[in-house]
Amino acid sequence: MKTLTIKEYLNQKGITYEEKNNELITKCIFNDCDKDSRPNEAHLYFSIDTSQYQCKKCDEKGNLTTLKKHFGDVTKKSYRNSRFDAELVRKCHSQLPERIRTYLNERGISDDIIWAYKLGYGSFYGKNFITIPVWDEDGYHFFKLRQDPQDGNDKITYPSGKQSQLYGMYAPAGEDLILCEGELDALSLITQGYYALSSTHGAGTFKEEWIDTDIENAGRVFVCFDNDEAGKKGSDKVLKMLDSNRIDPLYRVALPEEVGEGGDITDYIIKLKKDATELLTTHAERYPERIDSSQFKELSPDDLADVLDLTIKKDQANKIVTFLCLLSAYTENAQFNLSFNSPSSTGKSYIALEVAKLFPNDDVVKLGKCSRTAFFHEQGKYDKENNQIIIDFSRKILIFTDMPHTGLLEELRSFLSHDDKITLSKITDKGSKGGNRTKTVALIGYPSVVFCSAGLRMDEQEMTRFILLSPEINQDKIRAGISNTVQKEVDNDGYTKWLENNPDRMSLKLRIQAIKQEKIEEIKIVNKESILSHFLGDSGAKKVQPRHQRDIKRLLSIIKSFALLNLWWRKREGSSITANEEDIQNAIALWDRISQSQEYNLPPYIYSIYTKVIVPIWEEKQARGDNSGASGGHFGIGRQELLQKHYDIYNRMLDGNQLRMQILPMLETAGLIIQESSGNDKRKRLIFPASYKKKNSENIGGVKKETQTT
Repeated sequence: MKTLTIKEYLNQKGITYEEKNNELITKCIFNDCDKDSRPNEAHLYFSIDTSQYQCKKCDEKGNLTTLKKHFGDVTKKSYRNSRFDAELVRKCHSQLPERIRTYLNERGISDDIIWAYKLGYGSFYGKNFITIPVWDEDGYHFFKLRQDPQDGNDKITYPSGKQSQLYGMYAPAGEDLILCEGELDALSLITQGYYALSSTHGAGTFKEEWIDTDIENAGRVFVCFDNDEAGKKGSDKVLKMLDSNRIDPLYRVALPEEVGEGGDITDYIIKLKKDATELLTTHAERYPERIDSSQFKELSPDDLADVLDLTIKKDQANKIVTFLCLLSAYTENAQFNLSFNSPSSTGKSYIALEVAKLFPNDDVVKLGKCSRTAFFHEQGKYDKENNQIIIDFSRKILIFTDMPHTGLLEELRSFLSHDDKITLSKITDKGSKGGNRTKTVALIGYPSVVFCSAGLRMDEQEMTRFILLSPEINQDKIRAGISNTVQKEVDNDGYTKWLENNPDRMSLKLRIQAIKQEKIEEIKIVNKESILSHFLGDSGAKKVQPRHQRDIKRLLSIIKSFALLNLWWRKREGSSITANEEDIQNAIALWDRISQSQEYNLPPYIYSIYTKVIVPIWEEKQARGDNSGASGGHFGIGRQELLQKHYDIYNRMLDGNQLRMQILPMLETAGLIIQESSGNDKRKRLIFPASYKKKNSENIGGVKKETQTT
């Protein structure tokens, strides 16, 4: 279809003009402003190339389209209320003006690509647009409209209200892919033989869901957005998103300043007469910037403890296992969970938060008091189409600080158990009219989880999902903590500068980032026999409990985390490394230091009340022959005695209600103690170590026969 030129149109209208310097000059036809001009004088100028005009006297401006409107000529049908379908795409494609085809050719888009992608031309919303059909395997969905370049630079969709999609050519497995900012940029790259995609709605509209379905199988992925502020922010967002989804190798492409402010890939190719190949070599940088691993040395557990000791005094086993827990986030499926349970002001949150400072901020999610509904809404993104809240915690670190109870954990049981990579659950919201509305929550994981609570009692189902820890509570630890606090508070700026400039701490933080960059998927273990021998005993005669099925996974995760810490000195095949015997022995040594209380499903603090308070009182009473307050020869322990002994050891009072409601029931459930009524006062309950009770009963007849059989 031939496009009418401005000269032809003026001739049709009988308007006389003078042609000079590639312009047509005539008297103003809009406002009679040339009424008083000399006969050979005129002020309305038309560009022969663009058809744009301007009156130098009244400043009337426009183009061929506005000129036709002035004369009442309607040459094209408006598609405002037309149904969008393949037929409309065909019609618009068939009426593409030669002038627009030339414009597209000048932007580096060949006729073959114009035909293949059915680019067209039409009038929508009262303006003329280049039509770019957007489709997928289900067919055409909408037009991305780009205003006729001689009229303006508007960009819009038809029909309106359509969600963004990827547009362009998808890369087969292993092939390079370029992500750019505009549809015409993508087509220009496709013309040159590249696979290129663009979001249809601008730099900031890239969706994370596209990565799994459309991008993850590509080879190298390049991100090249426009040379303006929006393009740079959009590029940062997409690169970070791709990196967090383990797209590798990944490159940032920065357009040179010669393209100008707001310049794009087309400007680079056409204005600078450059080939895109040079763009992907000269101007492409690896993202994130690769860290040179040759600067690191192999770290032993003692080396790691020395660095952590800068801010966390004592607590050797706790801080090492916490570090390994957080590090395990950078594995595919070896993450494990910790629960710090101890009274207030003992430092349970401090250990987790101090270790977390070594890790990238973007990978750490810290939560205080939080209900289940608030957790899902605050952390998730709502998918309106599927009525789902999507929460992706893959390779993230989740720290609950000072949570008062375990209610939220009950909702996360399946998620914490690592039963499935995607866990679905339901929540109910109050609707605007007072009714209930159900939403599905899709939890994607796994994260490394640290739960810190002053509440000591946990449901067994939660206990078996965590390694249970408690900070040390002794004089050496407290004194070291006080000294560290004084050093920090008397000169906070100086302390911070000293800490952040410490070479070992700086190296460890850099090491963590380098480990993350390696994107390790699998960690194998070289020798399963030594693990089984230690865990089950040399003869395999150790009595096992259901909990041990989870505990062995935690031991294996600790082994894998030690291997990850030193991955550059481990056998590697692609994204897989193999833990060696040194990793196994380091993990076993660490597990032995924390496993005793795990056997009883008890936090170490609770177990220490049994070993350091109850048992010593019992043995002292046995040695003295003290059976005061008891009958039948029982050397039972009263609660007041226990509270006093606890104060003598820890120099702090134990809450009586917490002792009665949480601590003693937990010890009793674990089978470590028995509580019985005193013979002298049935209202008084006495405490007996279960391991001594039977022996004591047999020797001195302190338990009636019917009590034993009950």
